[in-house]
Amino acid sequence: MKYIAKNIVQNAYTYTRYRQLIDNLFEQNKTTGDDHSEAMLNYTKMNLARMNKWDKRAKLTPETLDRLAKIDRPVVWLVITEGWCGDAAQIIPVLHKMALENETITLRFILRDEHPDIIDAFLTSGGRSIPKILILDTETLEVQRSWGPRPAEMQAMMMDVKAKSTLITEETLKKELSQEAAQNLHLWYAKDKGKTTQAEFLA
Repeated sequence: MKYIAKNIVQNAYTYTRYRQLIDNLFEQNKTTGDDHSEAMLNYTKMNLARMNKWDKRAKLTPETLDRLAKIDRPVVWLVITEGWCGDAAQIIPVLHKMALENETITLRFILRDEHPDIIDAFLTSGGRSIPKILILDTETLEVQRSWGPRPAEMQAMMMDVKAKSTLITEETLKKELSQEAAQNLHLWYAKDKGKTTQAEFLA
């Protein structure tokens, strides 16, 4: 049984404030966290474009709308994320649209690297993978369920890539494998249009 401290939830970002944070940092050639390298800034730039796209294009399925309408107990969806995370950029706008459909849902965001104790309680195969979404009881702030960092099909693919990477000693080949996996991952998100995220998360 795990609980999230009340002050963490109270000080967590709304979707609007989270988006403003990333925008403002990027204008200063920064991203969330301490690594403001060119690579991390490039990831953040792509993520801003991805979130802008899904803010406009993401659509909820009839099944999702039906399930959301049946939620009658107040809950908090607390998302652990970072601005440079590609999966988060694909998933967060979909969650935002879902939360808007039912006033009993409160969607909030915290940064992974500012809360290592929280992410360490919800590791994925021993790693601090994000995004991780915690479903909290509004009154007690008990964590009832968690989901993430990505839909099961893509998580299996990425774990397979990770396993293959450990067998490769040549760094150039490792980089090529990683780049190919990232490309396939984001192509999958583009084709899926958030449908799998909706179905898996609500399940």
